[in-house]
Amino acid sequence: MASEWANSRRGLDLHLDFDPAGDGRRTGLEVALRTAIRDGRLAPGARLPATRALADELGVARGTVTAAYGQLVAEGYLSARRGSGTVVARVPSADRAPREPLAPPPAAPRFRHDLSPGRPDVSAFPVQAWLNAARTVLPRVEPAAFALGDPRGRPELRAALAEYLGRTRGVIADPDTIVVTSGYMQALGLVARVLHDQGCTRIAMENPCAPFHREVVRRAGLDVVPLPVDEIGAAGRVPADVGAVVLTPAHQATLGVVLGPARRRALLDWAASTGGVLLEDDYDGELSYRQQVGALQGMAPEHVVYAGTASKTLGPAVRLGWLVLPRRLVDAVAEAKFYADAQTESIGQLVLAELIRRHDYDRHVRVQRLKYRRRRRELLYRLARDVPAVRVHGAAAGVQVLLELPAGGPTETEVVDIAARRGIRLVGLGRGWHGDRGSRLAGILVGYATPADHAWSPTLDALIDVLRSALTLDQVRWSKSPRTQPM
Repeated sequence: MASEWANSRRGLDLHLDFDPAGDGRRTGLEVALRTAIRDGRLAPGARLPATRALADELGVARGTVTAAYGQLVAEGYLSARRGSGTVVARVPSADRAPREPLAPPPAAPRFRHDLSPGRPDVSAFPVQAWLNAARTVLPRVEPAAFALGDPRGRPELRAALAEYLGRTRGVIADPDTIVVTSGYMQALGLVARVLHDQGCTRIAMENPCAPFHREVVRRAGLDVVPLPVDEIGAAGRVPADVGAVVLTPAHQATLGVVLGPARRRALLDWAASTGGVLLEDDYDGELSYRQQVGALQGMAPEHVVYAGTASKTLGPAVRLGWLVLPRRLVDAVAEAKFYADAQTESIGQLVLAELIRRHDYDRHVRVQRLKYRRRRRELLYRLARDVPAVRVHGAAAGVQVLLELPAGGPTETEVVDIAARRGIRLVGLGRGWHGDRGSRLAGILVGYATPADHAWSPTLDALIDVLRSALTLDQVRWSKSPRTQPM
């Protein structure tokens, strides 16, 4: 045969271009090993299988392998030590076949300070609590947990979420109406595809909102209609041809406002009278620093799809989100989930369920909430003292604030560019707008949760310096009285 795959239970795997049925087995084996070393497929220091194991797998005599190894040791390709086995030696570069150099990866800016919006402090991930929960769960989990299961997710997590969301967010949830997803992006895409399949062609989304969320909806085949947002949230009047509305009622995702009671009632009335669907993105609902605003879903569970995630509490790489669905949508969304990726991985679900069950998740959220509230206060204080021309928007919640730039001052792009040159990552509001171009607020979204604890103070100092420099460049007069909202 042209190649052999050595799969010794007693040794290591080794793929060789070697034909044991050909003439000159020893010579053929030497050539195969020498070529693999020269080509770099066997790197310096790589361990080779024991002679007996490789001989069994290749179907040759052990003496053939021993002789081939000995010849390559003599040539300097291999190194053998008693008790340590045979390894690939460091071959001079001249002995190696020339290789095409790899193209360098595209250059990416390096930031010393990251103030990206919508992200938590991932350095605060509860490693020990997660490890303890995993040690509790894994030894007792049944083998079926490692096979494909219900596309809605593990029953342990769905039961834990039903209790947790009802207790902390006022969500009316039954484990049977919950679908676990791989984060909010997938959750939004699943619902959008189901709505499209059921005849919905247009969906309203807040203006402004996250641009990548709009793209998820568009890729599901729906047209996106902008829904204006003002100081009391998304407008309650929905266009007649819209079949669904995506909302962030507890803390609008970019402007940071809270959806007012009258607007809430108007949107719920619209859903009840038209059969439309409200998709509530409760992306940072646990992180409220004043009186907590309950979930919209609790007022009309058969008209609201509730979406939550662990991205803001644990970290986006955990890839765990959830949907609490009206019963009429459960089967369709579960089917869409199955055809998307069969199911979300089970081990993370089981660990998160255990974290919630033992209240370690609650404790972690409380610690993070206190830390982020303190950071927000420090940020607002420094802005009011040092850069009073910048106005802060948004309720006391979440992991970011919107800084409105003064009229006649620097543009978003100028501020972002100045920050980047100083190694600071900032994000402008501009891409969040969609629809007709009218009078649009210009601002910078500052994610104050992103830096690790040790980096927060220098990052805040660097941000203030950037804003001062940007305003000075445009010779903007600073207001004598702060316009920053009270803490």
